[in-house]
Amino acid sequence: MASIVICGAGVVGLATALMLARDGHEVTVYEGDPSVPPDDPAQAWTAWQRRGVAQFRQPHNLLPRFRGVLAEELPEVIDLLVAAGCFEGNALHPLPPSVADYVPRPDDDRFRFLTGRRPVVEAVFASAAVAAGIRVHRGTTITGLLTGAPILPDIAHVIGVRTTDGTEFHADLVIDATGRRTASARWLTDIGAPAPLVESQDGGFAYYTRYFTGPRQPVRRSAPYTPYDTFALLTIPGDNDTWSVTVVATTGDAPLKALREPDCFTRVVRACPAQAHWLDGVPVTDIVVMAGILDRRRRFVVNGHPVATGFAAVGDAWACTNPTAARGLSVGLVQAQLLRDVVRRCADDPAGFPLVWDEATERVVTPFHHDQIHADRARAAAMSPDRTAAPAPSPFGAAAFRDAEVFRALLESATCLALPRDVLARPDIRARIDTARPEPADTAGTAGPNRASLLRLLTS
Repeated sequence: MASIVICGAGVVGLATALMLARDGHEVTVYEGDPSVPPDDPAQAWTAWQRRGVAQFRQPHNLLPRFRGVLAEELPEVIDLLVAAGCFEGNALHPLPPSVADYVPRPDDDRFRFLTGRRPVVEAVFASAAVAAGIRVHRGTTITGLLTGAPILPDIAHVIGVRTTDGTEFHADLVIDATGRRTASARWLTDIGAPAPLVESQDGGFAYYTRYFTGPRQPVRRSAPYTPYDTFALLTIPGDNDTWSVTVVATTGDAPLKALREPDCFTRVVRACPAQAHWLDGVPVTDIVVMAGILDRRRRFVVNGHPVATGFAAVGDAWACTNPTAARGLSVGLVQAQLLRDVVRRCADDPAGFPLVWDEATERVVTPFHHDQIHADRARAAAMSPDRTAAPAPSPFGAAAFRDAEVFRALLESATCLALPRDVLARPDIRARIDTARPEPADTAGTAGPNRASLLRLLTS
């Protein structure tokens, strides 16, 4: 039985802990935030604060890939999420009105998803960890790594962690799941290891979110993410008869900062026919603002050599992107499952583990990160008030909203069930896209204010 320390008790950290504990490993989790989740996850929204998580008050869509990994590894957590009031739906429903030839299939259930407010979702994972007997030490910040005798020449070997009160905890493997604000680079350089390779850029987006409640969820009349002229709307059902409306803008678009004001926010959303009825509830928050989100990836193998042995990073501590696409938790859960598999393969080979882990990460999850970076750049360019050209068309073309097979392929790509490059490489999908009638994609219900109208709404 291996002793494993996980730094960070967010959703991905706890999911990683649950999968590894299920394999018989002795898992201990350290979380710097001292706040304790309530016993009843449904009460987490009002009873729990997590100041260390920037997106804690933002909506979370647990995509079909996320739900699929849970169904394989932790099916009881799905039941707990539903019991806590999370919304469960299927991305195939409702279909766009222009997709009229869809024939149901036996595997349509793979498109099922869950949504919930982050405090409720995370509280469910916390309760599952407690039920599994995993020790979670909250209010305990990791300040550094412990090292032992090297197992590879000239490469630091991590054998545990040190906390703020000087306590040392030894382990066979230390996993960093502390999220976007990870201090792993400092931890590593403090023990004489090279810093990881880092790719980083500002995603360039700002998010203005308001939550509502009512007796029933709004009827969906458009895609969850709907782009308009120089902004976009994101509408997500929530847990316990709540839902959220988010206006997405670019950070450099100064006039749109007026969206912090509820009246401005309401006027803009009301001007969008497909989403206006999402305001027909009781507001339960003011406008929740988040900006300055970096797209960042860290790689812990440099020039073919691991920066250290006995150490791994998972989730946002490895890579993070624009949260609009809701891919962070889904890709993080895929990576957690992959990490568990690599630990199985390398349980008796700590020297080989970092290279095997890097190869698996680069092969399986890095392509999702690169795809999101590409999508972020295209979205930011399309939303820029200074753009000089029309937004680039979707690679799925007009066929996505007229051909049921192409629409299904688009959903696979959007929900992390498959990579766009793999979906678009399928001969039948490629042929359907290439032979589609040169008609625009369905825009029913997506009419909204242009730039001039938007500015008038903001200053009314």
